[in-house]
Amino acid sequence: MNGNLVRPHRVAVTGIGVITPIGTGLQSFWEATLAGKIGMARVTRFDPSQFSSRVAAQVDNFDPADYLAPKRLRWTERFAQFSIAASRLALDDADYTIEDGDETGVFIGSALGGLAYAEEQHDRYHAAGIKSVRPLLAIAVFGGTATTNVGIEFGIRGPNIANANSCAAGTVAIGQAFRSIASGEVRVALAGGVEAPLSPLIFGAFALIRSMSTRNDDPTRASRPFDANRDGFVMAEGAGVLFMERYEDALARGAHIYGEVLGFGLTADAHHMTAPRPDGHSASRAILAALREARVAPDEIELIDAHGSSSPLNDVTETLAFKLAFGAAATRIPIVATKGQHGHALGATGAWEAVLTLLAMERGVLPGTVNLEHIDPACDLNIARESRLASPRLAVSNSTGFGGINAALVLRSREE
Repeated sequence: MNGNLVRPHRVAVTGIGVITPIGTGLQSFWEATLAGKIGMARVTRFDPSQFSSRVAAQVDNFDPADYLAPKRLRWTERFAQFSIAASRLALDDADYTIEDGDETGVFIGSALGGLAYAEEQHDRYHAAGIKSVRPLLAIAVFGGTATTNVGIEFGIRGPNIANANSCAAGTVAIGQAFRSIASGEVRVALAGGVEAPLSPLIFGAFALIRSMSTRNDDPTRASRPFDANRDGFVMAEGAGVLFMERYEDALARGAHIYGEVLGFGLTADAHHMTAPRPDGHSASRAILAALREARVAPDEIELIDAHGSSSPLNDVTETLAFKLAFGAAATRIPIVATKGQHGHALGATGAWEAVLTLLAMERGVLPGTVNLEHIDPACDLNIARESRLASPRLAVSNSTGFGGINAALVLRSREE
């Protein structure tokens, strides 16, 4: 959909559903973030001893039976269950029941989808043959298993779009939903990111390419966005889903409005599968595209939620992208980077970070950045170690991903 189309509708966020290693549900996640809670520990889902990295951010207190009926439990696996549960939390938070499924869309991004479940079933196949494999496998691994299960669960018959845009997938999904509502295609949408990647083969593959931290003796300090001693990201799992609707509808029904999506930008580096374009040019173009669509000047932005993956290359190139996009204001605008707490859930983290951006604007508190002991001189941004009071009105939430995918959202606090 063309980002230059006339927008007949403003787009509000009125519901939030999150499942994270530091808390499930909006309030739990927010309070844990402000308290500096860290969700990293040695992997217990499987034996990680053969890998160079043995640290992850697991969701250990999730019971799908709290969100799904018994029959649905039998025909879903962890990835789909996360998707349904986060969507239910978002709908409950919005106090909204879907009555017209034709006017509703679902947009969910994920880097890996149901691959961890496929790995589990592959092991069963090799151990005991095809009869040991669950028939669920055939419908659990394709990219749309999240969106279609959510659609079935809640009777959503409008646009049903899954994307696999790596670590930018959640941000891309929110941007797609924004344009679908703004253009009049649908009235409401569920949008965000979901990831359930913690299996031996997947985890080991990321360890092989040396993208993850090897600070195994000190897990809580392994993820260190923008710190001079960072050595890679910490893999996480979880989900984040926003309920979005026409602003005028939200006002009419007296909904609580967390904020508004104003613009979306999406570009590609066309450079390398794992390394970002060194000059940050394409990433800056995604930010500038989002600002143009929002009709917001760069120097009007008062908060940036950075991708801040804790990767040696990525944090530097993201800094360069901010400088290209925001000019002299880049070192003045406050930067929030929270992956040191909740880890990097690949396609889901863009949604988590959009949530934290909205809450920071609404509640007047910017989260701090844990494990930031010595800021990398090449990342000379306005990053605070501790949370601080502030009242930003306009913000950018930024994401990048493998393959050189760059995505950005412009968000605004509710206008009184």
